[in-house]
This record gives sequence, structure tokens and C-alpha cells, in this order.
Amino acid sequence: MFIVSKPTIIIIDDDIAILRTFTRIFERKGYSVTVAEKGKEAIEKLSINCYDIALIDLGLPDMEGMELFPLIQKTSPKTLKIILTGKTYLQDSIEGADAFIGKPVNPDKLLSIIDTKLKLRDIEI
Repeated sequence: MFIVSKPTIIIIDDDIAILRTFTRIFERKGYSVTVAEKGKEAIEKLSINCYDIALIDLGLPDMEGMELFPLIQKTSPKTLKIILTGKTYLQDSIEGADAFIGKPVNPDKLLSIIDTKLKLRDIEI
């Protein structure tokens, strides 16, 4: 018998309402959720844990979210990097993201994208 672990997600956003809302949504779907409000906090968490998904706001108070990409790639190369931003015109200039979601976020659309991406990586949800 083997134990199937929950998919893990780190949500990196400085908007407390988004962190709370997404935490509830993902926990109800069976995910193990970690949150970070700043880039520095995310770096600490990413350096000690691997995640299946990193949901990253581009506009963090202490750095641009995409500055986290090299660390994620180094510590957990299979982590899905999903960008959240209100600046949809940046979509074509961001390399390394697995998906790009404009704000305001439709939770059903976000879950659908994540479910699809996880299935492509053979991660059970």
C-alpha cells in the first residue's frame, strides 16, 4: 500500500484577500497550501520545500515575482509556475511561466488550468 500525497501549492501574493480566498479554494480541493506575502518570505519557503505549483503575483512589494523563477528552477524544476497579474500586456515578455492568469482571477478558470497542467505532469489531484 502506498500513500498518495496532496498536491502542494505556494501562493505568493501581497494581497491578503487573494491569499485567504485562494487558500480556502485550494484546501477544499485537497491541496496542501503555503502562502507568502513577499518575495523574501517566498524565497525562504521555496529553499526548504518543493511545491507542485507556485502561483506567483508579478508585483510583489520587495521584488518582481519572476525573479523567483531561477530559485524555483534550481530547487524544484518540476514546479508549475503560474503568473497572476493585472498587467496582461506583459504576457509575451515572461519566459519560463507555465501559465499566465490576468487579474481579476476567475477561480474556476484557474482551477481548470491547474488541473490540466498537473495531469500533464502526472500529478494526481
